[in-house]
Amino acid sequence: MEDLGHPVSYLVAKRGIPVFSSDGEKLGRVVKVLAAPEAHMFDGILFDTSWGPGGRRFVDAPEVGEIYERGVVLKIGAAEVDSLPKRRP
Repeated sequence: MEDLGHPVSYLVAKRGIPVFSSDGEKLGRVVKVLAAPEAHMFDGILFDTSWGPGGRRFVDAPEVGEIYERGVVLKIGAAEVDSLPKRRP
């Protein structure tokens, strides 16, 4: 896996940074970080697994391992990504 930089808060995670599985596979890119910052609550990440339509997946906050300056690492393996909701529930 490439150098992802320092760990950061979900509040500063940027659209377009790559998303990786726990086993190091690049899954896609962040579309949106879902949160209620006023309540200090991180809800999850919407990410796109393809360049075309239909590739967006939602991963709930407990399944997000670490958020870094230049990437996100999930707690789930690449084989589990297909079971993620295609959009936020």
